[in-house]
Amino acid sequence: MLTPTLKAETRDRVGKGGAHSLRRQGLVPAIVYGRALDPQPVAVKSTELERLLTSISWENTLIDLQIDHGAPAKALIREVQFHPFKPEVLHVDFMQIRAGEKVEVEVPVRIVGAAPGVKAGGVLELALHSVRLRCDPARIPEAVEVDVSALEIGDSLHVSDLRVTDAEVLTEETTTIAVVVPPTVQKVEEVVAAPAEEVEPEVVGRGKKEEEAAEAGEEEEEEEEEEE
Repeated sequence: MLTPTLKAETRDRVGKGGAHSLRRQGLVPAIVYGRALDPQPVAVKSTELERLLTSISWENTLIDLQIDHGAPAKALIREVQFHPFKPEVLHVDFMQIRAGEKVEVEVPVRIVGAAPGVKAGGVLELALHSVRLRCDPARIPEAVEVDVSALEIGDSLHVSDLRVTDAEVLTEETTTIAVVVPPTVQKVEEVVAAPAEEVEPEVVGRGKKEEEAAEAGEEEEEEEEEEE
């Protein structure tokens, strides 16, 4: 695989004023530093930088940085500052790498295999998305593979289970990488409706006419009993 190349040019103006001026020209202010190199202000074309950032995993990819038409030097992109709400790069840091010098990088974790616990109804949870390695810049892996094909429900894998060649793993060994958890069962409680209570109708009262009619009926009954 060919090493990506990015061109840069030295710049004299630093500070906010110089940075704003560069951005108006379609350039991104940057800095190059290294173990035996004084920090050097440079600028790169924003279009070329954005194309590079979208084509590689820039956190762990070695590039050839060519400054002022000189010989390309191996470098890593160490930090990229993005605009808080615009798709725009504000600043970038490059670390120049010397021959034989090892670097520390974050490498993504890649799950491989099918966990039997998942087929049994469990859920595979990825607890760690990347691990930190120290290695030769020319041997930075694209990802660290984690085989989950032996995980049953309740089983987990830790950093100590990794088998990484040509690199030293710096992440704490006890850190969990992946685990198969039991399925979540939501218990639905049956709600039994209480029997409706029988409510007797409430008699508020009789109207005046009803009371008079009832009294008249009682008087008629009394007269009939006297005649008999």
